[in-house]
Amino acid sequence: MEEAVRDGVAQQRERLMESLRIYGGHYSELSRRFAAWLGLHSTDATAVLEIAAAEERGTPLSPARLSERISLSTGATTALLNRLEAAGHITRAREHSDRRIVTLHSGEHIQERADEFFGPLAHRLDAAMSPYPPQFLEQVEAFMADLNATMDGHLTEQNAVAPRSLHTP
Repeated sequence: MEEAVRDGVAQQRERLMESLRIYGGHYSELSRRFAAWLGLHSTDATAVLEIAAAEERGTPLSPARLSERISLSTGATTALLNRLEAAGHITRAREHSDRRIVTLHSGEHIQERADEFFGPLAHRLDAAMSPYPPQFLEQVEAFMADLNATMDGHLTEQNAVAPRSLHTP
């Protein structure tokens, strides 16, 4: 009996991980479509979305933090930011008392376009979550925070170890 319960829990976890992979795939596809809709490279669109989302949360990103969020080197991030700024998609500001600190802001048109593109989905997702009680959503939130912390830790450890080529035995 105990083994059957363990097998059931293992299968449930596998189904859950598969659902998370599918959700991640959908998110990636949506991001790709948003980039095409804006006429941007997918990495540029991802950066713009990260900048806009951070602003909405009231925690504007620095170039270094953006670099971490989108997994680009500092040099590649600088080139990306130069492109986005030249196109009017973002601005860099020195708002902090320490003038060396730069914060990134999306252009107003980017937020408008993101709202136009993602608004219908946001309403659908809100409707999909609305039947669930706040306590359940808090549990899901904690669960996702734990999974994200685990993934972040794993990625950090991998960054510390020299990557092996797929062709290396």
